[in-house]
Amino acid sequence: MNRNSTHECRSFLKMAIEKMYPMKRYPALVLATTWIVLAGMAMAPSRSMAQSAEPERPNIIYIMLDEWGYFESGHMGNSDLLTPNIDRFAREGMRLTNAYAGAPVCGPTRCSLLTGLHAGHMSMRKNDGFSPIRAEEPTLGSMLKQQGYATGGFGKWGIGGRGTSGIPEKHGFDLFFGYYDQVHAHTFYPRYLIRNSVEVPLPGNPGLSFYEGETHAQLAIFQESLKFIRKNQDQHFFCYLPWTPPHGLWGIDEDDPSWQLFKDKPWTAGQQTENDAKVYAAFMHLIDRQLGQIISLLKELAIDDNTVIFLCGDNGGQDYFATPERPHGFFGPNLNPETGERFRAGKGSLYEGGLKVPYLVRWPGRIKGASVSDHLLYYPDIMPTLAEIAGAACPTTDGLSFAPSLLGQGDQPTHPYLYWEYQGQTAVRMNQWKAYRGRSGTWELYDLSQDIEEKQNVADDHPDVLKQLVATADEAHHPVQPGEIYDRQLTNKDHRQAPHKGNLNFLKNSGGEARD
Repeated sequence: MNRNSTHECRSFLKMAIEKMYPMKRYPALVLATTWIVLAGMAMAPSRSMAQSAEPERPNIIYIMLDEWGYFESGHMGNSDLLTPNIDRFAREGMRLTNAYAGAPVCGPTRCSLLTGLHAGHMSMRKNDGFSPIRAEEPTLGSMLKQQGYATGGFGKWGIGGRGTSGIPEKHGFDLFFGYYDQVHAHTFYPRYLIRNSVEVPLPGNPGLSFYEGETHAQLAIFQESLKFIRKNQDQHFFCYLPWTPPHGLWGIDEDDPSWQLFKDKPWTAGQQTENDAKVYAAFMHLIDRQLGQIISLLKELAIDDNTVIFLCGDNGGQDYFATPERPHGFFGPNLNPETGERFRAGKGSLYEGGLKVPYLVRWPGRIKGASVSDHLLYYPDIMPTLAEIAGAACPTTDGLSFAPSLLGQGDQPTHPYLYWEYQGQTAVRMNQWKAYRGRSGTWELYDLSQDIEEKQNVADDHPDVLKQLVATADEAHHPVQPGEIYDRQLTNKDHRQAPHKGNLNFLKNSGGEARD
């Protein structure tokens, strides 16, 4: 209570006592009680002050870049890619060096992130576009919506297309704009995007080429996300941004400023065209540019200090555009440019190269700038972390909050183990030990504290360790309980919108409409 408030209360009590005792002969007990009350009021903070002293629940922006490799940014030593805003983001926030995806591919890792479950418990374990999550499953969106957050998603959903049990508006999102189907997201010039299950035509896009059109999907998606932030600036919001770039196929507007920086580079490496490596670099700069625009908007709206931003990749890097001179991918997503060490394999694999992801978090005034944490985390941990930050009730998950590491407060719980499975592969990590079983069925064991490249299989040297990890893996795996497809025709329509060769006749003959 401030001095003026104390004076007002004292005057009010004095007037009340004088009415009761007009001759000013106040009983001693009355005087004593009055001054005790005044003293207590002076010492106790007002309710508004007490509330302002507590940290306010932040807005939450979660950005996940598709196939962004661990070393694909300037602050990680990459000299080919221009990422000034990501580099500044790292200086202003925390880099978590030991972050792992929930799965090594797009759909399942999104399932892990959004539901808080590891691969042995998830409802989506395939990456085929026809394996939605179940209707009743809680997600980050539903958890934060129940806490009063406005919830919006913009980008690549990937865990349930239209006509399935997994659509975002049935899982806590007030608004989702972008691609529901992950294969639809292979093209940046589609005929349409989707807003809450309704098609939104993109002007000037015939949809028959990966490289031709008048409306670039990522630019349209980005503008919708800015509108959402502006609209909800006066309330708590959760803005989920699962952006498709730098994933291909690589089409970009000829006049895009990011493309102008790279179009004349003497790079001819590519998967489909000789421009692919150059467009990939332009994509990285494009999303870096958009990250900078988001932070500028937050500052303009005076909500930057009360907004926490997460920035990560969705799975391990892909060794795109390898050449004899650059055998580990043109931009070396899993290759440490300083030490020459390389995470083994890449996207699709449960070796380190398929799971290690870049992970940065920024929250001005709450997370120490230029800080680094080696805390071991993976995507089931996101749900309990956001729950703790937002003060929300967290559903049952396989995760542990890493908010103590972010905020430097309290004891950080650690996992007894981390578990993954995908397409005939199994992996489990316990402390520095990692066991891996490939499609051959043979278990391997690696000591990651000594062998981050997973070159030395030490299974024969540590049979007891391997036995414990194998038993843990067996216990972690539960039979999958998938979601449902209600309208296969509608689901198939979106799945076939990307103009891959097998889809071109469908697109030309049907005008994009699904047929029997």
